[in-house]
Amino acid sequence: SLHDVYVSSNTAYVAGDVSAWDEPPPSNTCGELVIVDVSDPAHPTEVTYRTPGQAYGVAVAGGYAYVADGDGGLRIVDVSDLTAPAEVGFYDTPGSARGVAVAGDYAYAADAWGGLRIVDVSDLTTPAGVGFYDTPGEAKSVAVAADYAYVAVEYSGLHIVDVSDPAHPAEVGFYDTPGYAQDVAVQGEYAYVADWRGLRIVDVSDPAHPTEVGFYDTPGSASDVAVAGDYAYVADYRDGLRIVDVSDPAHPTEVGFYDTPGRAWGVAVAGDYAYVADGWDSGLRIVDVSDPAHPTEVGF
Repeated sequence: SLHDVYVSSNTAYVAGDVSAWDEPPPSNTCGELVIVDVSDPAHPTEVTYRTPGQAYGVAVAGGYAYVADGDGGLRIVDVSDLTAPAEVGFYDTPGSARGVAVAGDYAYAADAWGGLRIVDVSDLTTPAGVGFYDTPGEAKSVAVAADYAYVAVEYSGLHIVDVSDPAHPAEVGFYDTPGYAQDVAVQGEYAYVADWRGLRIVDVSDPAHPTEVGFYDTPGSASDVAVAGDYAYVADYRDGLRIVDVSDPAHPTEVGFYDTPGRAWGVAVAGDYAYVADGWDSGLRIVDVSDPAHPTEVGF
């Protein structure tokens, strides 16, 4: 089952897990980091790297992939040679790592039962926890911008944490979304939250007083969101990829959709393409979104 996707330099990094029923527990379930060359979107090719947990999230920086690996914690994988990925270090988070963001010398892990964990990755072989914030619910995803981490917490919405001192992160504000916050993306003065019940747009220009300014009730269950320019791209579970015009944050409007064959869990956007991690059996779907009103699958 594929959960998340990150795209960089014509390469898509997909996090998921597999079940090998011919093997006894506990080894019959493991995570996967699938590295896909998408330079030719119509003919993607892949290399698979197995992780010990259940890979839920991935971020890439400086030739390394950082995998939120569920019970396997945070895994750091050298992907400088895309044909031969190799783990160089790991950090065992206290719960189940679900999402990850990287900024500078730090990785920020959203841990379902351990909140926000801040990990010093300046030495990739021995990453070290330096600080944490215990969220009031299951942390599912994290985005980092400037001195703040924005954490999607399943039962209590969007939490904004000041991480200017990584050893002493402190919550400065929160917005309790009406559904179950699954993912967050930040662009400019707004945070975009995939809230299971739809897309919530939150003004975070004053981090101490985040305020919802608009929302779009997607037809399915919003599980992930990516933002590029005037559009938000929502992975809407059973209802595929939804493209929402957010140029007026107070009045977001759907302009197009593509009903993927599986269950859309994750989405990333680069250039004219959206990359959808499509849950069970349906893999990575590559969708041309150059015309947002008429998205078209071009490869998988």
